Amino acid sequence: MNQYTSSPAEVCWVVSDGKAGMESQGVGLAEALGFDPVVKRIQVRRPWRWLPPLWVPDPVGSLGPKKDKLAPPWPEVLIASGRQSVGVSIAIRRAAAGRTFTIQIQNPAVDPARFDAIVTPRHDRLRAPNVIETIGGMNRVTAPRLAEAAAQFGPQWSDLPRPLVAVMLGGDNKVYRMPTRIGEALGRQLADMARREGAGLLVTPSRRTVPGVLTAIQRALDGVPARFWDGSGDNPYMAYLALADAVVVTADSVNMISEAATTGKPVYVVGLEGGSRKFSAFHAELREAGIARPFEGRLETWRYTALRETERAAAEIRSRLAARDDMETRSAAVN
Repeated sequence: MNQYTSSPAEVCWVVSDGKAGMESQGVGLAEALGFDPVVKRIQVRRPWRWLPPLWVPDPVGSLGPKKDKLAPPWPEVLIASGRQSVGVSIAIRRAAAGRTFTIQIQNPAVDPARFDAIVTPRHDRLRAPNVIETIGGMNRVTAPRLAEAAAQFGPQWSDLPRPLVAVMLGGDNKVYRMPTRIGEALGRQLADMARREGAGLLVTPSRRTVPGVLTAIQRALDGVPARFWDGSGDNPYMAYLALADAVVVTADSVNMISEAATTGKPVYVVGLEGGSRKFSAFHAELREAGIARPFEGRLETWRYTALRETERAAAEIRSRLAARDDMETRSAAVN
């Protein structure tokens, strides 16, 4: 690894495999720390991508051609997310002789001591002195961004009645399934609720929403005051959060539920097929905190303390960075 050795630059990298949800967490944390981060997307080549990170002899050299350049000078702060980034993060920390402060998002499944800090949801059950636990995921939802999005998109939806309900659709992942029948049932629930409550709806699918589910919901909402984002133009997602009076989110997305919970507005979770211990623990924690409730086709009003996990994690990391700098200053003075 000597060929990579260099002093860190005054910059922050966010390294990910390009998955939007994970990258957004890294960028959100970097911005909360006061950085304008440089985003680096990586792809580990076969067969290295199938091996545990510590089995890869040269993590930086194992990256495929579809990657951003990783070379000195190394950053002052490195925020990495996703399984493919684990070995790269460890390698850069070693190459920079510890001068790059490495932050790993989510459980890296290796010795936590290989990083300066790990930010991971409480339901991961990872315990170590350098672990910062959060409720759910970090994000880029801030008051200024919400206000800007509301000003941009609000006039387009001024004809929709109140209460206004944002509907965030996910889809199949490793532990959940969203078959068409669930889309049909959800569509009926939303339509009945809108007619009964006089509500307007803002509906957005994700890349994991299968066409059959979206079509079923659109059919059910025919004649109901609703807007669907079709993927064209600017993404109105932040405006949905800003303008809605309540948010309905499918159970498969920790990120979308966490983002909704930063608004302080009622969050309803749509149950899907499947699940896991980690997801169950996450949903139970939000219910116990009074943040989220199962969606049963009714609108209720309740209050809770909005999640500020990104800011909280950033404050803890700033403290650790300051402690490290103080230690380095004292060491230099002694020497």
